[in-house]
Amino acid sequence: MKKAISILLTLGMTLSLAACGGADTTTGTTGTETKTSNKTGDTITMAIWDNNQLAGIQKIADEWSETSGVQVEIETLDWSTYWTMLEAGVSGGEMPDVFWMHSGYAKLYEDADVLLNLNDYIANDDAIDLNNYYDGIVKLYSQDGNQYAIPKDHDTIAVVYNKAVFDKYGVEYPTDDMSWQDFADKAQEISEKGKDDGVYGTYMNCGSNQSGWYNLIYAYGGKVISDDGTKSEMDSPETIKAMQFVVDEILPACPSQDAMANTGGDVMLVSGTVGMYLDGSWMVNSYYAADNKDDLAWVEIPYADLNENGQCDEGERVSIYNGLGWSIYKNSENQDAAWSLVSALTSKDGQMKQSEYGVTMAAYKGCSEAYANAFDGMDISAFLKVEENGTLAFRPYSKYTGRWEDNFTTFFIDVWNNPSLLESTMHDIADDMNSYLEKEQE
Repeated sequence: MKKAISILLTLGMTLSLAACGGADTTTGTTGTETKTSNKTGDTITMAIWDNNQLAGIQKIADEWSETSGVQVEIETLDWSTYWTMLEAGVSGGEMPDVFWMHSGYAKLYEDADVLLNLNDYIANDDAIDLNNYYDGIVKLYSQDGNQYAIPKDHDTIAVVYNKAVFDKYGVEYPTDDMSWQDFADKAQEISEKGKDDGVYGTYMNCGSNQSGWYNLIYAYGGKVISDDGTKSEMDSPETIKAMQFVVDEILPACPSQDAMANTGGDVMLVSGTVGMYLDGSWMVNSYYAADNKDDLAWVEIPYADLNENGQCDEGERVSIYNGLGWSIYKNSENQDAAWSLVSALTSKDGQMKQSEYGVTMAAYKGCSEAYANAFDGMDISAFLKVEENGTLAFRPYSKYTGRWEDNFTTFFIDVWNNPSLLESTMHDIADDMNSYLEKEQE
C-alpha cells in the first residue's frame, strides 16, 4: 500500500483530461447517483462515471442479481470526482468492489498494486476468452503477463450534424465520402453564412483529443507517441502538418476557445450553434434523448486525401478507438461475487445485452451490431462502418498519460488563441511529454 500511496500522491494528480472545457471522454455525466438492484442478500459496490450508461448496466446487474442473490449498488460520479474517489481509496479510503478503468490511468493503477490480478479467474471461467476481445484493449489492461481488467466496450468516432443548420444556410449535408478538406469547407461556409446569427460550422476544443484532433494526426500519417511508447511524436513533421491543418482550416470555423471552454460541443450542436461536430459512439444516448433528435444525423469520420486523388485510400480514414475495462479492487472482501458480476457483464451474452440495451458498443468482437439498431429512427452505422472502410488507431497511452495529456490542453490553449504559435508549441509539447516518458523508463 505504501507503493500505491507514493505513486499517486507524489504525482499530485489533477485527474482531469481536458482542463479547458470538460473531459473529452465523459460528456453526459450530470452528477452523483446511486442505484441498488432489487434482489435482497449480500451487496457488492460498483462505481462508474457516465449516467448515460447507468440504466443499461443496472438492467444487466439486476438480471445477474436474480440468479446470484447478490445486490449491486452502483454509484455514478462525474469524471473528476470519480478519479478523486479512487485516489482517496488507494490512500486508505473506501474503494468499490468493481469499477471502470481507462487508458489515461490504467498503467498507473496497475503499478499502484490496487487492481486484482484476474488471471486465475479467467483461467477457470469458460465464458471469458481474451482472444474474443479487441486486442488493443486487452493489452491496455495487461502487464507482465497479468490481466487487471476485462474489456468492457470499444468506441469509434463519427461526425454528427444538425440538419436544421445545414438547411437554414443552404449547405449540402455531410456525406460518408467527405475528405477533411470537404469537412473544413462546409464548416467555413456555414460560419460565413451564419456569422450574423452567431452560428459556426464546427467545434474542436483544444481538449478534444480522442474525439477531435487525434484522429487527424493519425490520418495524416502522424502519431502522438512512438510504437514502443518511449518517445513523443508530437514534433514529427507529419503530426505538425496535421495540426497545422486543424489551426488553418478547422479552427476558423469554430467558436472562440473561451466559448468552447465553457460549453460542450454536444450542447452547441443540439442547440444549433454549430452545424457539425466529431463525437464518440459513447455519446449516442445523449443525442438520442434530445428533443430535436430527428434533426441529428451521423456520417463516417472524414479521410485525409493525402495523394489528392479524390478518393479514400487505405490508411487515409482513421478513427481513434478506445475501450474501458472492468477492474476489481485487490482487497475487496467480495472477490468471487465481483468476478461473477464482471464475467456476466463481459461474457458474450452480457456484451450482446450491453449493445441491445443501447449502453455502448461491445468489446467482444462481433457483438456491436445490435448497438447500431438500438436507436429507432437514428442511423448510427457510421461508427461500425469505419471498422470496414477505415483504420482504427488505439488511443495513445503510457503510464503517465493523465499528466502529459492534461498538459497538451494547457499548451494548446495559447495556440487556439494564437495559431502562429503552433510549431514552437509542438516542440515544447514533445519535450514535456518526453520528460514523463523518461520517468517511466527509470
